[in-house]
This record gives sequence, structure tokens and C-alpha cells, in this order.
Amino acid sequence: MDVFGILDRLVGFPSVAGKPNDDIAGWIEAYLAEKGAKVTLLPGPEGDRTNLFATIGPADVPGYILSGHMDVVPAGEPQWTSAPFTLRRDGERLYGRGTTDMKGFLAAALAAVPHIAGQRLTRPIHLAFSYDEEVGCRGVPHLIARLSHLCAKPLGVIVGEPSGMRAVLGHKGKAAARFTVKGRVGHSSRPDLGLNAIHAMSEVLGAAVSEAERLTHGPFNPAFQPSYSSLQAGVIAGGQSVNIIPDSCTLDLEARAIPGVDPISLLTRVKARAEALAARGYLVEWTPMSVYPALSLPQGAALATLLSRLTGEAPLAAVSYGTEAGLYQAAGLDAIICGPGDIGRAHKPDEYILASELTACRRMIEALGTRCTS
Repeated sequence: MDVFGILDRLVGFPSVAGKPNDDIAGWIEAYLAEKGAKVTLLPGPEGDRTNLFATIGPADVPGYILSGHMDVVPAGEPQWTSAPFTLRRDGERLYGRGTTDMKGFLAAALAAVPHIAGQRLTRPIHLAFSYDEEVGCRGVPHLIARLSHLCAKPLGVIVGEPSGMRAVLGHKGKAAARFTVKGRVGHSSRPDLGLNAIHAMSEVLGAAVSEAERLTHGPFNPAFQPSYSSLQAGVIAGGQSVNIIPDSCTLDLEARAIPGVDPISLLTRVKARAEALAARGYLVEWTPMSVYPALSLPQGAALATLLSRLTGEAPLAAVSYGTEAGLYQAAGLDAIICGPGDIGRAHKPDEYILASELTACRRMIEALGTRCTS
């Protein structure tokens, strides 16, 4: 089966984040086992989702991990011009949810397996495919925790998020959290008898806006756009009717941190402002939604040099989106981003990848396998 046939099968699985993924993981397991790879399914604590780890070559020797996620974002937008979970080809373009983010990389890696397996590897190639990346990198930490039992410490991890097949050395870290303020319901004609949760939340929102402004003054890292850490309110919701005192309000905040800054720390001032509401009778809850660290691989790292040779281009310093690479680096492994497609096509109706991008990625992975024979 070529890379296009594999992508067709992968897109056909509606593996939306937060849903069971036994079907896609099981298909990949069977495909790899048929090609001679040693495959391990690693169920997560949810019970209905699983990571997958596979090895081609000697597992007790340091090698390289090809990392990707099997989940995709939902595809409910009405603007799709074809069925999102059915691959459609139009010339060079292959349309479908996940083609770029990031089943294209998975397909290229799987298509390269027969070539790699046919060589006498002295260093292994591992495939690490995770679940629920799109809802906060929830699956891969469980996989990373098992790595020491699955293989020798890898020389590096290539995370195949869409980068136009240009290696990327860094990205910001991220933390997201939901603040919930609960007051006391009542008739709007007697505000003195209630506790208006929306009014109280406006103080928390104000603190978030002030913190976002403060962050624009630095610290700075010129590799990123913007060059500073950021914070934004993404969703606010509360109330039932204009004549009812709202007794509940929620606010979702997201912080993105340059390397060297803990993303969780960017929410601490807002959290303190919210918790101060308790003294006035409000109940305040703070629920972390997702967190992952920044990635910062030195330009002179051996993994960066390797990817320069494999792609023929110098790595980019940084991208604005986040990946699982920061989690691998936090676990003590060198990690880098390099995959087919353009992030600008992701999470949109009529998401697509180019046939030439898939071919280039497969060839890069096959070249990596050849390097692992010497």
C-alpha cells in the first residue's frame, strides 16, 4: 500500500480528540505487525483511548522516534465541499480532516516502514503515535512515562507536525484553565439579595486584561512572533435571562510562554484575583484544561544538524503553534519539529495536503533509515 492508500485509510477513521480510538490504533497495529515491526499498544487511563509505540530494528540501542498524534479536531463546519472523513484527491491536493494535521505525517512514516524494515538497521527507528493531542497533549505523557521500558534512550525525537518539511527548533509553551465563579441567584429587581457572578467575573477578566498588557513589556525572545509571552480570554459564559441575577459564570483563559517562562505562572495573578472573591461570599473554582512546556533546541544540537542534512535546509528558529515536542524535551530527550503540510491549512474546512509533500516526507524518513544502517 502506498502513502496515498494509507492516508485514505487513516482519514477514514473519524478519530476526533476525546473519543475512543481503538479502530485507528488497531489498524495501524495490524499494518506494522505485518511489516515486521514490534508493536505495543499503551492504553491510557481513560480506558477507551490508546497510544501506540512500534520499533523497527534493535530496541536496546539508541535510535530515533518519529512522533505523531492519531486524533484530529472535529469537522462540523458547513463549508466543507466534500465528506471530511473521506479522502478526496483533486490534482496535487488531497482533501480531508487530518490530512495536514497530522495524518499526512503518519501516512508517510507508515509508507516508509517497508523500506526501513528491509534494511539492516544498527540503530532503531521507533514510531510513537499518541491520542488526544488536540485537547491539550493528554495522551503522550503516558507514552513518555513508558519509554524506558520500551527502548534504549533515543538519540532524538522528530515530531511531524506540519512545517513545510522545514525543521523547527522551538515553540512556546501553553497553559489553559477555566475559572468558575458561583454567586447567588435572585430577581434582578433585588440585586442586594443576590450575588451577581458575571459582575464578579468582570474583575477576574479585568485582571486578565491587565496581565496580558503587562506581558507585552517583556521578557522578549526575538525568535517568536510576538516576541513576548501572551495571555488571552477565549470564552466567557454565564447567566440565563436579563431579569435573573446570574449565579454562575465561567471564563476560559490561555497563556503562551516563551522558553524559560513557566506557562502556568502566567495565570497566577489572575488566579489570585479570582480567589479573593471568596471573601465576599462567592465560590471560586480553577480547573486546569491543558499544559505543555516550550521547546528550545540549540542550533548546534546533533538532531538539528541531522535534520539539516535530511531536508537540505537550515532549521527555522521557532513557530507560533505548540506541539508534543516540548514534553519530550522536558523528559530529557532532544526533540525537533519537521513534517509535511502547512499549519495554515489545519483546523479549517477543506483541509488538504499536497501529494508532493507526502512524497518528500516519506523520502526523508527513508533517508533517516538508511543513516541508521551505518
